[in-house]
Amino acid sequence: MGSMRNRPQGRRRQKGNAILEGGLVLVPLMALIFAFIDHGLAIFLQNTFQHAVREGVRYAVTYQTQSGMGQDASIQTVVKRNAMGFLSNCNNCIKIRYYKPDSLVETTENIPGNLVEVSVEGYQLSWMAPLMRSAGKISIVARAADRMEGLPGGQSPPTR
Repeated sequence: MGSMRNRPQGRRRQKGNAILEGGLVLVPLMALIFAFIDHGLAIFLQNTFQHAVREGVRYAVTYQTQSGMGQDASIQTVVKRNAMGFLSNCNNCIKIRYYKPDSLVETTENIPGNLVEVSVEGYQLSWMAPLMRSAGKISIVARAADRMEGLPGGQSPPTR
């Protein structure tokens, strides 16, 4: 009879060990799963923003504008529309710059032959599960540039 009393206590100890071992395995496993999701989201956002700024540049080189907007505001609208809503709250993240082609000096003119650069800068992505306190946020940047096309016979560029 003495041996029967020892069995339930041994099983209780094994049950406690299983919970402890499960916890020791589950914590690093969850950290890896969250890390994979975080890195996947960062790569997805980078690709989405790259596509959005390319579409913005394609729109910019044709001098199109939406009704009631200047050219820069129209370009920003196109970039936001192609960013799948991720830039809807980030008004200062979209930058539009014009450069002279011979010297690459920044200018305010959007005339034919100049280069236009559309970029997303300063977008901060917070980690879902920061494993280290220093991990904080990561900044996602995307840029695209092209040369402004010529305008049809005698037209002037739209206002910025």
